Amino acid sequence: MALSKRKYKEMNLYDLICSAQENDYDALEELIKREQKNIYASFCYLGASKENISDLTQETLFRMSKNIKHLKNPKLFKSWLGQIVTNLFYDELRKKQRLPDAVSIESFWINDDDNDNSALNICDNTLKPDEKTMGKELTDIIREMIAKLPEHFRIVIILRELQGLSYEEIAKITQTNVGTVKSRISRARNKLQECLKPYLV
Repeated sequence: MALSKRKYKEMNLYDLICSAQENDYDALEELIKREQKNIYASFCYLGASKENISDLTQETLFRMSKNIKHLKNPKLFKSWLGQIVTNLFYDELRKKQRLPDAVSIESFWINDDDNDNSALNICDNTLKPDEKTMGKELTDIIREMIAKLPEHFRIVIILRELQGLSYEEIAKITQTNVGTVKSRISRARNKLQECLKPYLV
């Protein structure tokens, strides 16, 4: 049994998805384990209500498990999963009839080329204890700042930096064009960069 579990841990994402689509429940279990932390973090950064984050994460995993058979192209899994996360987040906003925060945007990442995948990872495991504490503080600050962004900026930067989606995939999910996606991400990054300056001197 241990050998079997190890096999799934060593599988690449594409093969894991294909196996899950063939009713391989061990593959589906491994897929859930790989994605749940990232899904949870996405809802945290999106600014979902704290009391609902766990429920939203579970609902995302449930929908993923239930509908994965209908995913025609496993290579589009990340984009497909990002759409589920986005839809559930918008559902929560509608339920609460909550308007986006009116904060102007202008980033934490300076370069916006398509190969830049510098996600929201602040802490380095090799840091000293006091440096780790500062890293955690910065992570919390970044989370708070992202939560204050208007939702259309918040959505794109989370899909890009946390989910790792391409501009084209984000454009499809948000029903906008690639130029708009790039502009929103750039402005959100610039705003975060400005807000972080006092903490980085």
